Order: sequence, then C-alpha cells, then structure tokens
Amino acid sequence: MTLKLQISDDMKTAMRAKDSARLGAVRLLLAAIKQKEVDERIELDDAAVIAIVEKLLKQRKDSASQYQAAGRIDLADQENYEIGVLSAYMPQAFGADEIAAMVKQAVAETGATSARDMGKVIAWLKPKLAGRADMAAVSGLVKNALA
Repeated sequence: MTLKLQISDDMKTAMRAKDSARLGAVRLLLAAIKQKEVDERIELDDAAVIAIVEKLLKQRKDSASQYQAAGRIDLADQENYEIGVLSAYMPQAFGADEIAAMVKQAVAETGATSARDMGKVIAWLKPKLAGRADMAAVSGLVKNALA
C-alpha cells in the first residue's frame, strides 16, 4: 500500500471515529499532496509524499515554538498534536551511529578532503537520508568530518 493510500484510509478511519482533530490534520496533509499533484500535473510517489510531510512538520514545529513564545499554549498544543499525527507517516529515523557511519562512507566515496567538498558529500547523503534524519544535524556532522 502506498503512503498516499494509507493517508487516505486514515482520513476515512478518522471520519468514522468522529475524531475531528485527527481528521483535520490528515485532511491538511492530503490537501498539500493534492495541491502539489495539481500544480505539477504528476502523481506523487512515496518519496515526494515524505518530502511534503517533512515540510509540514517543519512548519508545525516553527508555529508551535512561536505560539509558546507568545503565551498561546492552546494553539501550541494544537500544533504539537498535528506534529504527532504527521510524524506517524515518516519512516523510521536513523540512529546517531548509523548517520555517522553514512557520513564516513560519503566522505570516502566522494573523495572529499576539505570544507569546499561539503556540497558533494551532502548531495551524496541527501537521497539516502531523506525523511530519516535531520539534515541540519547531518550538515554539522559532515562539517566536523571534513575539518
């Protein structure tokens, strides 16, 4: 079953259960998927759906932190709930050891020797780590490995 079909089934389940909070979060995700498909006139695969989920998660995290800073705990809680719902569609994250090993392998395979080669290493890593690691943290590991 594709990820898009799973999300659609989850929407139907939330409707049947009358779980309006979950239904809203899943509908938001489906709307983003449909928007991308209509804009680009393509059928999205699982990797593209994961990229959309990542984008929505980042938006929710930013919003939640801003709401908390403004003292709007009710809105922050709503964003955190949506983060929980959306996180269920992400693949299992890599552990720190696995990421470090992949960074080491990427540096070896790309022949990177200095910080100038960081782009090559990140380009090698990005498709392998997409949705399974925080690329900002990976960037820091690559920078340390090349220093």
